[in-house]
Amino acid sequence: MKKIYFTPIVLAMAAMLGACSSTPKTTSLLDQTRSDYVAAQQNPNIASYAQAEMKQASDALEQANAAARRDESTDKIDKLAYLAKQKIALTQEVAVQKLAEADVVASGKQRDQVRLDQRTMEADQAKQDVKVAQSDAAESKRLTQEAEMHAATLEQQLADLAAKKTDRGMVITLGDVLFGTDQSRLNSAGLLTAQKLADVLKQNPQRTVLVEGYADSTGSSSHNQELSERRATAVRNALQEMGTASARIAIRGYGEAYPIAANDTADNRRLNRRVEIVLSDDSGKISQR
Repeated sequence: MKKIYFTPIVLAMAAMLGACSSTPKTTSLLDQTRSDYVAAQQNPNIASYAQAEMKQASDALEQANAAARRDESTDKIDKLAYLAKQKIALTQEVAVQKLAEADVVASGKQRDQVRLDQRTMEADQAKQDVKVAQSDAAESKRLTQEAEMHAATLEQQLADLAAKKTDRGMVITLGDVLFGTDQSRLNSAGLLTAQKLADVLKQNPQRTVLVEGYADSTGSSSHNQELSERRATAVRNALQEMGTASARIAIRGYGEAYPIAANDTADNRRLNRRVEIVLSDDSGKISQR
């Protein structure tokens, strides 16, 4: 514990002030210096930061008090009191300055700790970001592999259906041989093709289809229109029975419109008697004619 050198002076002052035999000589400046000294004694920062300066102030005040006890001239007493008062003021200033310096050091340590904590937090966050990035990369790779496998499977399924890529997307054609002659009912081969398409739609729930019926130019236009519509409806009904929701299937009947061959031979007319199934893109969008 730091020693404090104030007690002898205080006792001397008390003895002087408390003496009954005579009143010690004093001056207003000496009284003010004594008051300043008492205030300095009560300042805890002086005990912590200005003990040496306070000792010098104490010695200077003792010299002024001694001159007063000796009943020396007022001028001499005031000179000694003035010197003591200046030393007391210096003591106060030193205590304030050293306290400020201590605060700066403490603030510097606090700032250093804050910076250290910040760097530690940033390092921890960086590690976490790396882990998240690695996890995201692994998940992205997994999803990419799944998408590639899914695309390969879909490509193979569409190849089995003899789908062709057109400006409107992938188109699957059901020829006249998949229906009964001049009928709208799918035969066994047609039902097998419909089942393959239903499987594709089941594995690709985001996709939809547009079923379009066509006829050749033989017969009346109204008959051809009706036959094309009935054949498109037959495909839709087969897909629904195989588990495809009706909302995912749209139908159109175009009759003898949009032929893909001239209607001048039996083989060409057979090509025009068909059902085309347009598969949507991943968003369910289908380009209309």
